[in-house]
Amino acid sequence: MTVKFTLRTCRKLFQVLFFFLFLLLFRLTEYSGLDEIPYAVNIFFRWDPLVAATVLLATKSFVSLLLPSLAIIALTIIFGRIFCGWICPMGSLLDWAGKLIHPSLRPTPSLRSVKYILLTIILISSFFELQLVGFFDPFSILVRGITIGLDPAFYLLVSGFFDPIYSYAPQWISNLSEPIYTVLKDSVLPYKQSFFLLSTLSASILIAVVAMEKLGKRFWCRNLCPLGALLAIVSRFSIFRRFPGRSCRDCQHCAPSCRMDAFDPESRRIRHEECNLCMDCVDNCVNQSSRFRFLLPDKQLQINIGRRAFIGAGIAGITLPLLSQVNAGTRLPHPTLLRPPGAAGEAEFFSKCVRCGECMKVCIQNALQPCFMESGYEGMFTPKLIPRLGYCELNCTLCGQVCPTGAINKLSQQEKKNFVIGIAVFNNARCLPFADHSPCIVCEEHCPTNDKAIKFKEVTVINSQGKSIDLQQPYLIPELCVGCGICENKCPLPGHSAIQVLSTRTTSEEDEYGLSKSLSKQKSQITFHV
Repeated sequence: MTVKFTLRTCRKLFQVLFFFLFLLLFRLTEYSGLDEIPYAVNIFFRWDPLVAATVLLATKSFVSLLLPSLAIIALTIIFGRIFCGWICPMGSLLDWAGKLIHPSLRPTPSLRSVKYILLTIILISSFFELQLVGFFDPFSILVRGITIGLDPAFYLLVSGFFDPIYSYAPQWISNLSEPIYTVLKDSVLPYKQSFFLLSTLSASILIAVVAMEKLGKRFWCRNLCPLGALLAIVSRFSIFRRFPGRSCRDCQHCAPSCRMDAFDPESRRIRHEECNLCMDCVDNCVNQSSRFRFLLPDKQLQINIGRRAFIGAGIAGITLPLLSQVNAGTRLPHPTLLRPPGAAGEAEFFSKCVRCGECMKVCIQNALQPCFMESGYEGMFTPKLIPRLGYCELNCTLCGQVCPTGAINKLSQQEKKNFVIGIAVFNNARCLPFADHSPCIVCEEHCPTNDKAIKFKEVTVINSQGKSIDLQQPYLIPELCVGCGICENKCPLPGHSAIQVLSTRTTSEEDEYGLSKSLSKQKSQITFHV
């Protein structure tokens, strides 16, 4: 038996290779026992020209982390949208999902102009410092959907299958299942079970993108993907094109099955900017005349967006940033909105964060969670620290290592230990030594700073039995508190903790990270009274 090696076979092999690389890097984006991730686990985001373009426009500077995106631009100038057809993991996922979903073969109204409208809105909004790329970029949708929704559900499903075997099955069955579970744990399962806010929403967005395949092959890529739109514009200058240009004259045999609907029936030409070089037309050509070769760019190609649509998109791109500026959520951040250690000032953080979820995935204590509306709609899916769910490890710098755009600065161990995330305050109405005159030293025991930020003062009080007792009541040394949240996390009270970490961030850029020790000192003087 011989296997015919075709261009389509080559493309499928590349898709498998890059999708496996994507999954491998995804799995390596987690704690492995060391405070170091030596691999470029965020390389797919750093390859993304749309991410690079929006961060460049928003920050008015080029982030060196995004230099690899120039390689994709160069590849597109030479070969056209080969990235979409051969490399993109989202595109590969849609191709494989289509074999199960069976896309409709009925012609659908052309919506390909929508992706150019979205691209225009995203780029113009970025110039006015409103970062929307995280809502529409295919890598952000894919990684966030898997990280926040599907991966934790997968762990829960697998553990839910094996745990009853260990508990109730005969010993010989447990002996058989244990090696299987060990292999899964060492290869495909996450480091530990995680739980995230907005998990259903994040997974649903990804599932919706895949489900659109039912409407037609590569429906998302053809009509909605803004990254595809950007690469389509660049591919107008590419030199590797399908030949002959007029779709083999009167033959339209390959047109109905084109996954990108690249054949234009009116001009009887191939829309080269829509072709993702899947090579199906070459392998399926009835007269073997279809092929690709290096040709000079065709100057007659036009981007499929009308003047009115372009103007409307431009107006939307200007209006949305203006509306976000008058949103009270951006002027008065939520008091408990804590950003990851190393996060830039709020304005710069918003400009760089692409809502990818990489920092949330790598967080050891599952402390980083996606925002909803705490800082307005523009802050949705950005990371926040919730101490009651998990605290920030004092010696951990992983979130800064995996951030692909520098929204979270990479900190050294010493910088991390000195970085102020927030400031802890006591609620005397709930704290046991104050409210109930009961001994409790949990917060002080867990405080990780070298010189404890939480200390005690000896007091004599009358307890509920009317007896005079000596008691230790906690108080905070503001200069020593870094706001890691372990005190809030470990507080033994049910519900709200008796000690809470409040944000010290400001909307202004008065210092490099939007934090100041003087403000921390002021915040530390707050005490809740109920």
